Amino acid sequence: MSFEHLNLIEPLLKALKSSGYTNATPVQEQAIPAILQRRDLLGCAQTGTGKTAAFALPIIQLLYQERGTTRNKAIRALVLAPTRELAIQVADSFGKYGNHTGIRHTAIYGGVSQHQQTQALRRGVDVLIATPGRMLDLVVQGHVNLQHIEFLVLDEADRMLDMGFINDIRKILSRIPAQRQTIFFSATMPAEVQHLVDSILKNPVRIEVTPVSSTA
Repeated sequence: MSFEHLNLIEPLLKALKSSGYTNATPVQEQAIPAILQRRDLLGCAQTGTGKTAAFALPIIQLLYQERGTTRNKAIRALVLAPTRELAIQVADSFGKYGNHTGIRHTAIYGGVSQHQQTQALRRGVDVLIATPGRMLDLVVQGHVNLQHIEFLVLDEADRMLDMGFINDIRKILSRIPAQRQTIFFSATMPAEVQHLVDSILKNPVRIEVTPVSSTA
């Protein structure tokens, strides 16, 4: 299915075209309409399925269409990722797809000085991509305000739990509005992940896809 059939706005279609993308992957076909309808989403999908675009594109569109509804510097979307590498990759995708929208984003993660990250936060961002540990550090220091979050994405949730981030995630969840749209991606669904799903998703759309390269 082409992206033009997914009700995406022209600035996104323009960015996709310049990136050489014309057809949506199965996870994008299923996830984009559900997210645009403001539904919570549970996706069982691995790297290589196109899941980043599956949540980035509709979030950028909804933020773009609802600009001016919140304070200028408020963070409106939060994406939690398990590793610095994935946070950078997701941030690159938001930059690429949101190129013609004016939607601002930044990534924060450990292992580097926080100075540039706090400077970006001070200037104001719409989308924050973060690893849980650095995220909590900056929340405690007062650099991050989560009171205006409308979209929460947990990407590779099973990896975050494997890495021991469950307590950090729960602390972050306690600081963001209960009235929000939650998007949850995990490659596997062990009991601990399912328990987290049950506690934070409200009547989610469920999708399950396998990578193109995987065997049955």
